[in-house]
Amino acid sequence: MSRLIEKSGGVPTIAPSMREIRLSDNAPAFEFAERLLTGQIQIMVFMTGVGAEALFAALATQGRDQNAIAALANVIVVARGPKPVAALSRLKVRVDVKAPEPNTWQDVAGELERLHVALDGKQVAVQEYGEPSREFYAWLQQQGAEVIPVPVYKWALPENLGPLEEAIRTTIAGGFDILLWTSAQQVNHVVEVAARMRLDEQWLAAAKQCVIGSIGPTAAERLLQFGLSADLEPSHPKMAHLIRETIAAAPAILNKKRLD
Repeated sequence: MSRLIEKSGGVPTIAPSMREIRLSDNAPAFEFAERLLTGQIQIMVFMTGVGAEALFAALATQGRDQNAIAALANVIVVARGPKPVAALSRLKVRVDVKAPEPNTWQDVAGELERLHVALDGKQVAVQEYGEPSREFYAWLQQQGAEVIPVPVYKWALPENLGPLEEAIRTTIAGGFDILLWTSAQQVNHVVEVAARMRLDEQWLAAAKQCVIGSIGPTAAERLLQFGLSADLEPSHPKMAHLIRETIAAAPAILNKKRLD
């Protein structure tokens, strides 16, 4: 990310706000495998590439990964975006439904509707990514599906909060022109840490004076929940597009914000 920012003429500050923790209790993964192998799942939705890999790594600890991969040939396999598609391709798993950009749960739902995938009375397993996709689950249930969540990892704060705390202080001091967001969970964590520092109100006020770039609508919606409006979402939900397009648009946006 730093190199991409520098190539676009920016000066990067990277402040990690998330740490992936694999769940030590793999019971949900094993329960999923049992249901899959006994024909109790008709549709499987993979939300992330790292989650797909973590799921099969967990199953491999009991020697059940290859049987589960073989059983997926008998169900409809859905991928939220290119990363789960790539992970499943490496595992030799066929993908039947691929959500279009910007790869939100709404895009998954829209593609299922477009392809007339029957959901009423179906058992739909969903590989979670850090937190439950409650809105997606509610939509599936409205279509008559039974939702089977399959959590495999969760997001935690970094063990070293120093860089993030320093970035929060620098934002308040007016040291940044652009704030880039690549996930909704980043927003949650930054606001949480700012609140721990008793600087959340100051940080939110300062962030409004920066150009805010969001990788896609999910992160943009989370920003809005905290009163921050994304100034730009890239033409494609990719890191390079986010960086390049936000930096290109920043001068005009900054002039308007700081003159108002």
